[in-house]
Amino acid sequence: MSTTATASAALKGGEFLVRAVEAQAVFTPEQFTEEQRMIAKTCEDFLHAEVLPVVDKLDSHEDPTLMPHLLDKAGELGLLGTSVPEAYGGFGMDFNTSMLVAEAIGSGYSFAVALSAHTGIGTLPIVYYGNEAQKAKYLPHLATGAYKASYCLTEPDSGSDANSGKTRAVPQPDGSYRITGQKMWITNGGFADIFIVFAKIEEDRNLTAFIVEKGFGGITMNPEEHKMGIRGSSTRQIFFNDTPVPAENLLGGRGNGFKIAVNILNIGRIKLAIAAIGGSKSAATLAIRYANERKQFGTTIGSFGAIKHKLAEQAIRIFASETACYRCGQDIDNKIQDLASQGMPEAEAKLKGVEQFAIECALLKVHGSEVLDYVVDEGVQVYGGMGYSADAPMDRAYRDSRINRIFEGTNEINRMLAVGTVLKRAMKGELDVMGPAMAVAKEITSIPDFGADEDETPFAAEKKVIANLKKATLMIAGAAVQKYMMQFEEQQEIMMNLADMMMEVYVAESTLLRVEKLQAERGAEATSLYADMARTYLQTAVDRCNLAGRAAILGFAEGDELRIMLLGLKRFTKMEPFNAKEARRRVADHLLAKNGYAF
Repeated sequence: MSTTATASAALKGGEFLVRAVEAQAVFTPEQFTEEQRMIAKTCEDFLHAEVLPVVDKLDSHEDPTLMPHLLDKAGELGLLGTSVPEAYGGFGMDFNTSMLVAEAIGSGYSFAVALSAHTGIGTLPIVYYGNEAQKAKYLPHLATGAYKASYCLTEPDSGSDANSGKTRAVPQPDGSYRITGQKMWITNGGFADIFIVFAKIEEDRNLTAFIVEKGFGGITMNPEEHKMGIRGSSTRQIFFNDTPVPAENLLGGRGNGFKIAVNILNIGRIKLAIAAIGGSKSAATLAIRYANERKQFGTTIGSFGAIKHKLAEQAIRIFASETACYRCGQDIDNKIQDLASQGMPEAEAKLKGVEQFAIECALLKVHGSEVLDYVVDEGVQVYGGMGYSADAPMDRAYRDSRINRIFEGTNEINRMLAVGTVLKRAMKGELDVMGPAMAVAKEITSIPDFGADEDETPFAAEKKVIANLKKATLMIAGAAVQKYMMQFEEQQEIMMNLADMMMEVYVAESTLLRVEKLQAERGAEATSLYADMARTYLQTAVDRCNLAGRAAILGFAEGDELRIMLLGLKRFTKMEPFNAKEARRRVADHLLAKNGYAF
């Protein structure tokens, strides 16, 4: 079930900042096969038949057996075994197909959270780090839903700083362990059979992971948490009270728990991003349909320019984020295949493939979750006063959305992680960004060449804009690192500004490449609406990069350096005038005619 896109010289993670890529080398959602689309349709049908009719009951917790029962039904359809190897009863899907499943389930509110926690952070540690005996014992049951899984990392005093956890695993004379400690915000905690628990052994600096069965004993928990959103998901504080764990249930080797947590979170981040896009499409469709139905001043509100702007902007951001997610997902698949072809074991190849694109995963988690927040917020606004009613569908979407900017590492942490990883790879010689950054620094002091011949290749002007946005990012990053050196990571505000610039560059470039590829296949006239979306997103990305870049420069530069860098930023954040208002109206008219998010 491969979705391989041809690339003669594939980019490494983070290398999008310093290299261009051809449109034909990227994967786009239009390339999914009929089989893959049928898998997604199965997920959507399951949501509409089994989950959406009972979301109120899920949120009320009036029947605590309802969520595990739904997971059982999902297991019968194979939806819990998407990433489990076929040898252990799963489907062993490639990465981008598992992404497609995550998107299709993403509109399932609390159910989507429960399923992703089970199939992702609950199951994948065993898939990737379990030994043969552990895989054979647990994976077949996790793939069917006979066992439900949860992930116990967060503690009251260790949120983003996961490695500071206080839970302890005490070795016993027979080689087993006794675990004592408190975990909080544990999704699926109320009904899980298997807990992936992180604890420190003796005076170890790093965590160790354990597979803990509920039946081992010594496990108690608080009542269900009362949450702002995702109320239907089970969220508990869990206490391990001298819980006995056999020696054979230590997972991935002593002291490797933090590495396991980080690598599994890399996967979780991009899966959360694409799930958020699934939720965004559902919420946007609700807004579009309401705009077609609601009348004011004698006409439907969808005919008003202010509403059209909202509907179109929702769709443009969704389209852009979706595009970037699947581009990255296929890059991960390609890397996995490359490593496997060199003889690397499959599980290790999958981990290394995702790790290679940890920068993009972090940025996309931020982008996808913030797109969803935008979509549901404007969705409430389209509904007006009715949007504030708990009887209208935007209420749940609005509340459920908010957690995504906290899940899988806060968006602030992910912004800083992305920039910090670029710099660490640069220092190790794995990613050459300082050379290009120095070249840009020289360029901003030179006289620009305005006499170059016009390039008439498709989207040449837009590609130049993106190249210049990369230069702006490199210019600021190079100067800031040069000033602060080893103390750069203390400048969190500047790091977040740079992350925003990197994110906009990656998403805008991905969107333009998708549209260029579609235009080559279908013709310019047939893809004019896609071009409207790509150019509108790019125009907004230029403005965002200018604002973020200016904030960063003003945060550290002074005197002549300040003046020169601001001039450089102005030079690198220019775009030919484009009537985005009319482009958005064309997009909105299409959406209203389709009565939903459909392209």
